[in-house]
Amino acid sequence: MTVTALIVAAGKGERLGGDVPKQFRELGGIPVLRRAVIPFADHPRIDNVLVVVAEDAQEQALKAIGGGFRTDLVIGGVTRAQSVRNGLAAVKTEKVLVHDAARPFCPADVIDRLVDALDDYPAAVPVLPINDTLARWTEVLGETIVRDDAVRVQTPQAFSLKALRDAYEKWSGREPTDESTVARAAGLEVRGVAGALELEKLTTADDWRRAEERVARRTVSRTGMGFDVHAFAGEGPVMLGGVAVPHSRGLAGHSDADVVLHSITDALLGAAALGDIGEHFPPSDPQWRGMSSDVFLVHAAALIRQRGGTIDHIDVTIIAEEPKVGPYRSAIRSRIAEILRLGEDQVSIKATTTEGMGFTGRREGIAAQAIASIRMAGSA
Repeated sequence: MTVTALIVAAGKGERLGGDVPKQFRELGGIPVLRRAVIPFADHPRIDNVLVVVAEDAQEQALKAIGGGFRTDLVIGGVTRAQSVRNGLAAVKTEKVLVHDAARPFCPADVIDRLVDALDDYPAAVPVLPINDTLARWTEVLGETIVRDDAVRVQTPQAFSLKALRDAYEKWSGREPTDESTVARAAGLEVRGVAGALELEKLTTADDWRRAEERVARRTVSRTGMGFDVHAFAGEGPVMLGGVAVPHSRGLAGHSDADVVLHSITDALLGAAALGDIGEHFPPSDPQWRGMSSDVFLVHAAALIRQRGGTIDHIDVTIIAEEPKVGPYRSAIRSRIAEILRLGEDQVSIKATTTEGMGFTGRREGIAAQAIASIRMAGSA
């Protein structure tokens, strides 16, 4: 099964107020649109992410999303339904998840439940039970509405692509509020799976205030340290921070022996209390032989982001008598930023020697030490 996440971000968010549409506003220092994209871009069961934006907001959207995500932009329409139709026309996979950018906190397990449901149903949506008394209301309270079988329907909503396209072709009613309405009108059986409180939609100023409080309450700063060392062996070049640095000798290792990326990977895993690189990529496993170490680093970053974490800063010290790091420092910094989808100002690369002492001083190999600063959801 191949799955595309279609994130609808073409609206103006006028009910929230402000000069900037809500999907481009920063929430806890991170644009809402970026927060909405991350859970899907990092999820192993999502093959592609498309973001539907207004024609005059493409540059703004790219800035909000940030570099490195596997996303493409689609131009939306005048209405939400038209924006979804435009997005569906660009989807190339068998299945699609349609999500509102105004719901920036999508748990990975909700995505899993939706994708699993598509094995047996043409459509699936996350739902939450209603615990409050429901009643009709104008100026005064009216009759009570039975809530026993009522639920709140959220997004993302999952569909067979062909089934949803066909349903939209049959739709002739007024503007639908979501895709499950269109699907049910076309006779599709829509499976309900457990939703999440985190999927609350940002619509009003009160919603925004509660989201800010949630981010502030549940975010804690954490720091991890990583260290790695490899001996010289064989022919060069050596891999340092994802960059092939010319040298007469290479480095010995089960993978490509990139001490810089290995130390950063361990620092990130340590900051998130997720073990170490050897637990995730055992050197005894032949599938990792000769593997490019950016695979390890991407994996560690994805684990953090899937848990709602944010990588703030990486600081690396390369310990070596040779080769000289200075000429390649800028390239190494850029490559690490690219792999981790960070700004270059979030990556620091330093180099030092041991003044001829010890393993590296005798020019027997290279070591690297890294410190990673992240923010993770706390227990509040």
